[in-house]
Amino acid sequence: MKKIVTFGQIMMRLSPPSFTRFVQAHTFDITYSGGEANVGIATAQWGIDAVHVTRFPDNDMGRAAVMYLRKFGLNTSEICFGGDRLPIYFVENGANARASQVLYDRMNDSFCTLDENEFDWARILNGADWFHFTGITPALSESAANACLKAVQTARKLGVKISADVNYRKGLWQWGKTPQEIMPELVEHCDLIVCGNSNADDLFDIHPKEGDKNSWVSTMKQVMERFPNLKLVLDTKRQSISASHNELKGKAFDGHKYYKTITHDLHHIVDRIGSGDAFIAGFLFGYDYYRKDLQRALDFAISAAALKHTVEGDFNLVSIEEVERLATGDTSGKLSR
Repeated sequence: MKKIVTFGQIMMRLSPPSFTRFVQAHTFDITYSGGEANVGIATAQWGIDAVHVTRFPDNDMGRAAVMYLRKFGLNTSEICFGGDRLPIYFVENGANARASQVLYDRMNDSFCTLDENEFDWARILNGADWFHFTGITPALSESAANACLKAVQTARKLGVKISADVNYRKGLWQWGKTPQEIMPELVEHCDLIVCGNSNADDLFDIHPKEGDKNSWVSTMKQVMERFPNLKLVLDTKRQSISASHNELKGKAFDGHKYYKTITHDLHHIVDRIGSGDAFIAGFLFGYDYYRKDLQRALDFAISAAALKHTVEGDFNLVSIEEVERLATGDTSGKLSR
């Protein structure tokens, strides 16, 4: 993979320092985040030309966001400007039995009010290997959904592979149409999706067949039958023992064979937000890097996701070498000099 294009909203993230509660905070740490941009920045760390398409307000807040993204290697040349505000979300980091909290102020921002015709997708996608979006993008507004549809239609015509994390956020779908009306037309064009049983139920009304031993494979077989362009479906399984201790493993299905990873035991979690994006980024990179060896790509993906839990903020700022070290079983955390 040489080039990936991602499309989606980016928010300013405000977090009280360390594990301070909102009610204790006198200051907030500022970073920026968006599911699709998280994928782009992870792949940028591994030498990929990662182009993110979004819309920011034409003011100092929008310019500050662009400068921050550039710092981590994201190609910001296709970001456009307009609208009135940058969306915000607040994160209170949990610990042990106290869960993390996330509060959003993201609606009617510059991205939600974008003009669906302001992106020249044929030019933007020229030379790209992958186009990536999530189910959040079409949930935000009608114009964002229409722009996403134009992007996947153009990518399909150009032969650019399409991936999506179809994650369903019920509270976001407020603009008049349901996800059941919008998401199937987008997924029709996809080569790869991240999808769990609950997503398949909520978005496609597809359920495991009674008697099938592996309910996820049962469901994904039906998903792939409904959407014949799909070649791969991925998912993760998380066991939350506490806010500071999780177990995580990955799985994949190619229509014929079921693949799974070992379970990573994640102690002393620093920040789990963005780990799903780290997973799909790891797979998209690893699938090409390991010459379509699906098991190695999946192992790389879940190791990338596991390492994300050690990094503050939403971006997975880890190297190929660090991911491969974990993927081959080295969990020692030995000092590197």
